[in-house]
Amino acid sequence: MKNCPITAFKRTPLNRTISSLGLGLAVVLLAAPPAFASSHREAPFITGQPKLDATDLYMFRSYETGRENFVTILANYQPFQDPHGGPNFHMFNPDALYEVHIDNNGDAVEDITFQFRFTNASKATALTVGGKAVKIPLINSGVIAGVNPAALNVRETFTIDVVRGGRRTARSSVTNSSGGASVFDKPVDNIGDKSFGSTTGYATYANLHLYNVVIPGCTTPGRVFVGQRKEPFYIAVGKAFDLFNLNPLGAEVGGNNNDLEGKNVSTLAMEVPISCLTAGTDPVIGAFTTASLRQGRLLDGAPATGLGKVARNGGAWTQVSRLGMPLVNELIIGLDDKDKFNASKPKDDVAKFADYVTNPTLPALIQTLFPAALAPTNFPRTDLLTVFLKGISGVNQPTTVVSAEMLRLNTSIAATAAGAQNPLGVVAGDNAGFPNGRRPGDDVVDLSLRVSMGALCVLTGATDTLKVGCKPADAPAGALALTDGVRKTAANYGFTFPYLTTPLPGNLNPTPAAGTVYP
Repeated sequence: MKNCPITAFKRTPLNRTISSLGLGLAVVLLAAPPAFASSHREAPFITGQPKLDATDLYMFRSYETGRENFVTILANYQPFQDPHGGPNFHMFNPDALYEVHIDNNGDAVEDITFQFRFTNASKATALTVGGKAVKIPLINSGVIAGVNPAALNVRETFTIDVVRGGRRTARSSVTNSSGGASVFDKPVDNIGDKSFGSTTGYATYANLHLYNVVIPGCTTPGRVFVGQRKEPFYIAVGKAFDLFNLNPLGAEVGGNNNDLEGKNVSTLAMEVPISCLTAGTDPVIGAFTTASLRQGRLLDGAPATGLGKVARNGGAWTQVSRLGMPLVNELIIGLDDKDKFNASKPKDDVAKFADYVTNPTLPALIQTLFPAALAPTNFPRTDLLTVFLKGISGVNQPTTVVSAEMLRLNTSIAATAAGAQNPLGVVAGDNAGFPNGRRPGDDVVDLSLRVSMGALCVLTGATDTLKVGCKPADAPAGALALTDGVRKTAANYGFTFPYLTTPLPGNLNPTPAAGTVYP
């Protein structure tokens, strides 16, 4: 491999302070590829439905000052957005149902579901040309300021419903704390600096769409923001997909470029009181996000209500996207089962997909690329199966748990202030981080690489202190500090809700270096 001779592999410590909760690495097993980009374009069907493609799910105790009693949930959709996305930009699909599900009793079935539905409507802005009123081809006709200004030619709105129990049962509307409306305006994407009056105009405009909301069944109001953000996930995508064309024992910070640095994403952000999400005395909650379409679609060739609607949809909702832990479907589930996983429910994971965890192919693939990195030999991989599907005992495992894949958070563990967060989370002694939930700055890529190669077997010791069914001898490469060479910290993100930063403007066009010659 280029830049990585076999002799580069040597037994090295994880060079991290391993806390008694170092077991936390195991939960990230599903994300350890020689090629990955969280869950962007992870299955054959979803590549043709980018508006429904869930890219990342984050869930953590809010670390904004004064918001310690809240949980922030960020569900990102629509991957690889170039900032210059006009003239239609990246609206949500009005024919889809976007959902965030919470399991608060460990039974692998959602107990609370937040349902997002979208509409968009053209204002048919026209100019008089030669005595005729002719509709303009653009999404805005002038500088945009305020909520739903006249200069914005398309208005996109959304509603949020709360369902308690099965996701298709009775629901209640989330409403605006100011005025009680149940319909919220979504900000248009960051078209460019001129469209918002200045380089800071978009941030001011977008912040007007941050709502305090009344959530049925909750005594304390929450907060909501839905809109475009700068892509928070970081990874050396290009080199990773090129047969891991990098030095996996190189510099952990700055060793490679973050290939997502120039992209945006669409975010569903909620901040919900902890007391509204937990049940009984168990502080642990699990979460996953899904997107669904109606079963039937009839193309009629004539637009109906809303932009681009040349189809009539009907029938039951059919789930086509699912995401809990990062990287699961993209790099663990076999190609033939990827669409099946996206359509599945957590309660069915063991019956349908356990082999992909107990006998994972990824470590074997890594060994073929780097023969000195010997794959673990403990089969079935109980170290991965037990911890991944249940959470970490004493950290984020529910009191009573049914094995299922989802992102789990112990809400009783206090948030770590932004300046003190460690991107390696639990394994580095920061127990408020991944895999106890997931924060924007957590380095799930490096952690996942290490766990897939048996880091847990090394951490558990010869006597299997962590009770995961393996030992150091089972994982010859389990102590290697594997990395993709890209890392961020909490300082790269916002310190207040919704934490993800202002999206890149559409007019962004970096000036090439002097003397650049293009072929």
